[in-house]
Amino acid sequence: MVKKAFSWEGDTLVLHILGTPNAKRDAIGQVKGHQLCVSVTAVPKAGRATDHMVRFLAEEFGVSVKDIQVVFGRMNINKQLRIKAPKRLPSVISQQDLL
Repeated sequence: MVKKAFSWEGDTLVLHILGTPNAKRDAIGQVKGHQLCVSVTAVPKAGRATDHMVRFLAEEFGVSVKDIQVVFGRMNINKQLRIKAPKRLPSVISQQDLL
């Protein structure tokens, strides 16, 4: 089975993320391998960069922070997030890519 950067489980979007802390700006990048690149401006200290990433992604996907679950990787650049019923999808994640 080929691992994808993102997939659906019902109405929940599962993202495999390669995070970059200390970036110049918050941004959703391209897919690299089987991970979606996400950069944040926060420093990687005590999970703060991941917390910042969750707030940033909540805004990007049109959901509240409580609708995003960090499955693993809170203190690591490799993460899995679950976003419940996203209202918007960034351009890098098109419906066609999810099929």
